[in-house]
Amino acid sequence: MSGEKGKRPAARGRGTGTEPGPRVLVLRALGLGDLLTAVPALRALRRELPGHELVLAAPGRLAAAAGATGLVDRLLPACAPGRAVPAELAWDGPAPDLAVDLHGNGPPSRLLLQRLNPGRLFAYAHPGMPGIPGPQWRADEHERDRWCRLVGWYGVAADPEDLRIPPPAVPSPAPGAVVVHPGADAAARRWPGERFAAVAGALRRAGHEVVVTAGAGEGALARHVAAGAGLAPDAVLGGAGDVPFDRLAALVAHARCVVVGDTGLAHLATALGTPSVVLFGPVAPRLWGPPARARHRVLWHPGADGSPRPGDAHGHLPDERLLRITVDEVVDAVRALPDPEPERGTGADRPLVPEGSR
Repeated sequence: MSGEKGKRPAARGRGTGTEPGPRVLVLRALGLGDLLTAVPALRALRRELPGHELVLAAPGRLAAAAGATGLVDRLLPACAPGRAVPAELAWDGPAPDLAVDLHGNGPPSRLLLQRLNPGRLFAYAHPGMPGIPGPQWRADEHERDRWCRLVGWYGVAADPEDLRIPPPAVPSPAPGAVVVHPGADAAARRWPGERFAAVAGALRRAGHEVVVTAGAGEGALARHVAAGAGLAPDAVLGGAGDVPFDRLAALVAHARCVVVGDTGLAHLATALGTPSVVLFGPVAPRLWGPPARARHRVLWHPGADGSPRPGDAHGHLPDERLLRITVDEVVDAVRALPDPEPERGTGADRPLVPEGSR
């Protein structure tokens, strides 16, 4: 059922008539940031299997984002609370020719895919499932590197730097603005709203147009930040619901920069090549941060133990390392950013430092 190291899956043409063609099912039933960190691995699969339909099992709210990558043919709605594995997949028709577990490292996700009886299964090795060969899981590895290493083990070459997505065709609602996003899924990664307001106010007084973005349910926080910064109410985008993805992506793609915590919007800025200042707390930027580029600034104040996961990323209180970041640090980081690229969202990133020196 599963593949052998170095053996590539055969590429076959799409089906004719009513007979379905070959299909690849990729499980990544998580959030926006998780989807975007998987782009290099998805691109490698797309390049390796151009004749296959690539189906992504992910939450339905990510359908537009998945389509915007240009890599996914169809989204199969699948979700579970937190970062759990969905109980089932509404897969129909013949078994997938290939199933790829980009969800995590444990028997639940493997078993979910195995129940579909795929022709081959790409997954990390796990002692609880000795019948599945695969590479060894590394806890201390950047998310982009992790999934590229997985598909590479099975013979599908992937480049973790190949992470860009094309910019949307729709116009930005605020071209050239500084985008401030104070929200995060967990309080542990949510810098205090008062500090975001102080940053936004300082940037407004320096002459920048500033907009505050909010996901569903984050409207009160965004309005609080905007009011504290002296911004008009219409400077807030979203809140009652998520900002439609094409509008959000256009805003980020044409922004001066994005100021954000360790959440999905930070990964969207990376994917579109937009300058960013990203604030980290419970998890090290070397596991979830942007590439080492001049256009991205990461702020993090860990303790002396050097642990890449010194806190609980899903905790109910702001992480102590996040609280060590000051307003002045963030404002200075924004001022130090280079000017945005003339054309963003396409092409390969250029390293800030020579390869191998990080």
